[in-house]
Amino acid sequence: MAEAGLLQEGRRTELVNGVIYDMTPQSSLHATGASLAARALRRVFGAGFEIRVQVPLTLDPDSMPEPDVAAVRGTARDYRDAHPTTAVLIVEVAHTSLPFDRRKKAPLYARAGIPELWILDLEHSVLEVHREPGGRAYGCVALLRKGETIRPLPAGPGEAIPIADLLP
Repeated sequence: MAEAGLLQEGRRTELVNGVIYDMTPQSSLHATGASLAARALRRVFGAGFEIRVQVPLTLDPDSMPEPDVAAVRGTARDYRDAHPTTAVLIVEVAHTSLPFDRRKKAPLYARAGIPELWILDLEHSVLEVHREPGGRAYGCVALLRKGETIRPLPAGPGEAIPIADLLP
């Protein structure tokens, strides 16, 4: 739609379940959270995975979200001609977007079979870990705080990430 001129140039939007949502401008706190998450994931995911920051996923004909961070299989060149259609892990950084991330994006990711979703809640300094997608929800949701660690499922038994490393 942007290429056809239907959307104003420079307007940041996201397609979720057939609805175009305007994305709010990023605060520096939000940008720092996304950068820290991407850095941590690059450290624990090895060869065979690409860590993408704020670029689209084509989940279905009605949804092209732009997660803050996504770990996908392959390399950057694998997605030269088309955006990935899935991810092994998605991180959404929530400063002002927490209700949207929980109510709109989490069900979308669960329905798409994304095995793991992290919502980095900057206001409360917690990481919501969503696992076991089924239907429109995740079967397991846990809250982790500073002092705790997490191992992304797809990364295997590798290095744990301290929650403090994800928080600005």
